[in-house]
Amino acid sequence: MKCLVCQTDNKDGAKVCRKCGVDLNLPPLWRPDWKWHAKVLGVIYVVLIALYFGISNFLGRIPEPYRMRQIPSEVTPWLQSK
Repeated sequence: MKCLVCQTDNKDGAKVCRKCGVDLNLPPLWRPDWKWHAKVLGVIYVVLIALYFGISNFLGRIPEPYRMRQIPSEVTPWLQSK
């Protein structure tokens, strides 16, 4: 059994490393590999794209601000056609 910290060979039944004293009964740390990173980034991109199109669709259905109310022409004389 190899120590995860110092890579020293120990007996198979050893509870602690003979060189550095690290507990050998602890499970090894999980470290993500490139497949995990690719999967997570793929999910993030799919969610962002879905949100973009969902929000664009929702905002496209909302009336534009200038269509929401009628502004009297005497309030905005610069908008009157001559």
